[in-house]
Amino acid sequence: MSESALASRCIALPFGFVQLCATDTAVCRLDFLAEEIACPSTATHALLDEAEQQLLAYARNPAHVFDLPLQLEGTAHQQKVWQQIATIGTGQTRRYAEIASAIASSPRAVGGACGRNPVPIIIPCHRVVAAQGLGGFNANRNGLDWMPIKRWLLAHEGVIERAASQ
Repeated sequence: MSESALASRCIALPFGFVQLCATDTAVCRLDFLAEEIACPSTATHALLDEAEQQLLAYARNPAHVFDLPLQLEGTAHQQKVWQQIATIGTGQTRRYAEIASAIASSPRAVGGACGRNPVPIIIPCHRVVAAQGLGGFNANRNGLDWMPIKRWLLAHEGVIERAASQ
């Protein structure tokens, strides 16, 4: 497989299904799926095996720290936002405005970068919240509302009460 060739795998997690994509050397995408689909997959792919095991470890223990090589394509601003998000620990949140202040940006621009995060969960954009409430999540990719997943992730980490995630 060349550096640009992608391998893909669908993984069942407690909140639903995700599609994980990787090159030979890095994880490059994680997408939430509205339902289980048949993902094109390579029979053997060591990096996807490792990424799947780490996602399942997180599902069992929210304190799991991801240790995966990542290939993140985005603007310089998006990269700065993702670097900030990656520092937010399990069970913690930061407001869009706090991240904006740290990188001399605006909360709206930070929200836009969060919505374009190519590897949610691994770079925990679910831990970024609005000044009032949870804010958005995953930029309604594919026209779907992914907020139930954000609520599940935050409840899993003990940030919000599980009852609030229903």
